[in-house]
Amino acid sequence: MLSKRTKYALNALVELARVRDADPVSAAELAERAGVPAKFLEGILSELNRAGIVGSTRGRHGGHRLRRPPEEVNMAEVLRLFDGAIGLVPCVTYNYYETCEECPDETVCGLRNVFQEIRDVSVGLLKQATLADVLARETRLRRRVSRARRK
Repeated sequence: MLSKRTKYALNALVELARVRDADPVSAAELAERAGVPAKFLEGILSELNRAGIVGSTRGRHGGHRLRRPPEEVNMAEVLRLFDGAIGLVPCVTYNYYETCEECPDETVCGLRNVFQEIRDVSVGLLKQATLADVLARETRLRRRVSRARRK
């Protein structure tokens, strides 16, 4: 399950992707638009800034905006930034590998093999799912709902 921080980060990033060609968005406005508690958002934005995903501008017309195109920000990157490992067991993760204490030989461990396949598919899907993809899905879903309501 996603942590609240990750969910909040994703909501804020989707909002920034939605207005990417507009002026920078203040943290207060972004919190309201994304439905994210303002007290958590500042820390989240700082982490996104350090990761090179979001940039900020100070001053009267300052605020936050995406540093990269929405097509280049994927879910795997954001999940790893806030939640760490994507694998369900530590012996199959990319960046957070640990051996399992109870496993005598992971090269022939059937459980590890199953969870590695799950990790591979999950990571592949998360890398394909970008902010641009989220916006495109919203558009398709709105059209579908609108057509269904007219019937």
